[in-house]
Amino acid sequence: MPKSKVKKKRLFREVSYLKEDYINKNYLKELRSTRIMFCEDNDISFSHLEFLLWAYDKEFWTINYAADGYGFNKKNFGNRILFPLKRSGMIYKHFDKLTPSDTREDHLFRDETKMNYRVRYAITQKARMLVQAFYRRLEN
Repeated sequence: MPKSKVKKKRLFREVSYLKEDYINKNYLKELRSTRIMFCEDNDISFSHLEFLLWAYDKEFWTINYAADGYGFNKKNFGNRILFPLKRSGMIYKHFDKLTPSDTREDHLFRDETKMNYRVRYAITQKARMLVQAFYRRLEN
């Protein structure tokens, strides 16, 4: 183990910071306190905020994709994350069950038809603005 180059007068301090030259931006340092204050101020749970952060860069998704990508059981994901966010106006149905076209080629070459089509969900503008506000607060 290398010998420490800390001066003897710093030896009994509680903390000693590195020089700013060695550290770039450290946004995540205040993540926990920012998250707690932001969730209280905006009346949203942390699990819902986490999902909105995950879904922020996606145009739309299915429940199966979101549950797999987010690491949840499909049923639990719908009951705990998706449907409460939908009721609060943070998520909407981007494509509903009857949206796909009725052309013959679609029915021949696609696995999904009107009878087995999965709904595509997306986050609303309100949710996008909430995520942007969280990023801004985290940077400050």
